Amino acid sequence: MIRTLTSSLLGLALLLALFLPGGSLLSAERPNILWLSAEDISPHLGCYGDPHAITPFLDSLAADGIRYTNAFTTAGVCAPNRSGIITGMYQTSLGTQHMRCQAKLPAHIKPFTTYLRNSGYYCTNNSKQDYQFVAPKGTWDESSSKAHWKNRPADTPFFAVFNFVGCHESGIANSSKYQSVTKVLQEDQRQNAKELSTFPPYYPRTPAALEDWKRNYELITALDYWCESHVQALKDAGLYEDTIIFFWSDHGVGLPRAKRWLYDSGTHIPLIVHIPPKFRHLTDAKPGAVTDQLVSSIDLGPTVLHLAGAELPHHMQGQPFLGIDPPSARGYVYGARDRMDERYDIIRMVRDKRYKYIRNYEPLKTYYQYMNTPEKGATMRDLRTLHDAGKLESAANYYFSDTKPVEELYDTQQDPHELDNLADDFQHQETLTRLRGVHIQWVQDTRDLGLIAEPILIERQALLGNQYDILRKTDDVTLVKRIGRTALLASSGAGALDELTDALKDKDAAVRYWAATGLGNIDVAAKGVAPQLREMLENEPSSVVRTAAARALCMFGQPQHALPTLVRELHQGAQWERLHAAIVLDQIDQQAMPVISELHKALEPRPDLYANGKYVVRVINRALNQLENTSRSVP
Repeated sequence: MIRTLTSSLLGLALLLALFLPGGSLLSAERPNILWLSAEDISPHLGCYGDPHAITPFLDSLAADGIRYTNAFTTAGVCAPNRSGIITGMYQTSLGTQHMRCQAKLPAHIKPFTTYLRNSGYYCTNNSKQDYQFVAPKGTWDESSSKAHWKNRPADTPFFAVFNFVGCHESGIANSSKYQSVTKVLQEDQRQNAKELSTFPPYYPRTPAALEDWKRNYELITALDYWCESHVQALKDAGLYEDTIIFFWSDHGVGLPRAKRWLYDSGTHIPLIVHIPPKFRHLTDAKPGAVTDQLVSSIDLGPTVLHLAGAELPHHMQGQPFLGIDPPSARGYVYGARDRMDERYDIIRMVRDKRYKYIRNYEPLKTYYQYMNTPEKGATMRDLRTLHDAGKLESAANYYFSDTKPVEELYDTQQDPHELDNLADDFQHQETLTRLRGVHIQWVQDTRDLGLIAEPILIERQALLGNQYDILRKTDDVTLVKRIGRTALLASSGAGALDELTDALKDKDAAVRYWAATGLGNIDVAAKGVAPQLREMLENEPSSVVRTAAARALCMFGQPQHALPTLVRELHQGAQWERLHAAIVLDQIDQQAMPVISELHKALEPRPDLYANGKYVVRVINRALNQLENTSRSVP
């Protein structure tokens, strides 16, 4: 209440300034705000203590600003995370959690720049959006490669975003892009790959992997030049002392076990905020301050609104970390991984300043599922090649394990690479229990849509107009708890057999999906429900639940009952129904051999689907490669 009143009074004062002669106080009293956004980098900067980083400008910005050591993203990949940044909300609340999905916002939720524009700011974006929804009209004054604060009307404060694309994982993987981006470097700013002591233990020490790590550093040095040029433009225009500058990354380094993942390698980002002297009353921090305050990427937008004196909408889940009378600092930050391109792997994370808890909702899937895009990188190619040859060191080879633990717990102070899972350690059970409870509460409080199978989300979005309302505008008052409970039970082992069997009869398909999935996970112990699952293949109204039931039967060694259903869903289903069926057919390995001809048919283009159903094609191609290679190797 106090925070809202303070913001309202400040906003009223600023509006009154509009009516003063010439409106001259508007730009003088309200800060300009500049965002310098990077892609795919971790805090490999000199100011963060990295011994190899060559980042003199960003180091100087931090020396006169505020450096945050505990800033984290809500996802380890760009688009889901950027949807959260622009709205101040978790992607799992909006329905933007799946990579390359296209969600719809409810009418009352707008990008935060809409509220900023309404308060009198000129807002520009140059130029990446990638929000996983179509930006509503009024999001930006201009969003394009030509968008710039220089185009604003006179005496108008600005909020401007510039995004550096050079550090993207493609800048590491693509030699021509890497060379183009780093051509600004001097010879003494080049790195020696063999001397990089920060090389992670979960990568193979091959020439190609070391070269990738070296390129990451050099791309960041090129970023440093780019940041300096933007700040120099402010100085040349006489606006440096009127502008608050944010520098941040959209997630961690674009390499395996980092990008797309919820470890610190994928979610821990650099965050530097420079506040000129005239606006230092907006923070208690002194120039050069270093703070371990927990910050989530969904806090960036609310912080801008608060600094600008604009009122925060009540629906926002992010909170300001700067400005007059900010709320109490966070105790936790949260993250989520859902579909990455063609592969599902539902994982959730909660972290305090020291400990990280990870819940793997699909523990029977390996860490390194085969995905087309990351497999193109040199480090990933070497990882897979050495693993297949049995020559990979244990820390790297672990991520090819057939399964994952249900829970992971890491002491990030003692174990910064997060290699020592403490979930079974007796001395850490109190911490495990605390963070598990925090995670479960967050799932309930935020209405985690990622626990609903994507085909069901799409069906209900068509009915409601958006996904946000699926768990908010329902007469089923216990649905959120039933989904969350059954999703947890699905990876809880044989002790959950009775509850999962009962959940097969739940009135909601989202619950039945997890029930069937969980019974398949239990394997032999659940064979007694096979007749019930076979009946579901004929009578279950939801395609994705039928597929989950078919998968369970395959886990029980009964593919003869399941394959007709999987083939039917693969051919007749819509986009995401087909993908679920394709993934199961890939997962069951040799059991899919009788339908190999049907798999080939599934490769035919489908113009009615997104990109001709390219994700289905990728999965089926992988399945066929494995099946046909195996069949050729059998005498």
